[in-house]
Amino acid sequence: MATQAKGAVLIHQKMFESRLFFVDKLIDMGAQIILCDPHRATVIGHDHRLRLRATRMTSPDIRAGVALLIAAMSAEGVSTIQNIDQIDRGYKNIDGRLNALGARIERLEESL
Repeated sequence: MATQAKGAVLIHQKMFESRLFFVDKLIDMGAQIILCDPHRATVIGHDHRLRLRATRMTSPDIRAGVALLIAAMSAEGVSTIQNIDQIDRGYKNIDGRLNALGARIERLEESL
């Protein structure tokens, strides 16, 4: 959400080192993020003037997966998130609940 807000925000994750490892996926989508160290990242928002780009990504864990899902919802185009079992472990029926709020999330069967 910070990528679309006005201004900049410093995110500080002091409990676990390298919890912000997924920001490279957000940067690939067009987010302006500076990874300061393993605990801190600065996100520069663009007040909806710079939309994120859709992409194909894999959810590495629950928290990162939800961050990627939120980014995908604000991105221009259709994104695909694989390994959604990670998200499902922490958020029951998240797609149904977000769709009820106006999101457009569709579950697809993964081809082997």
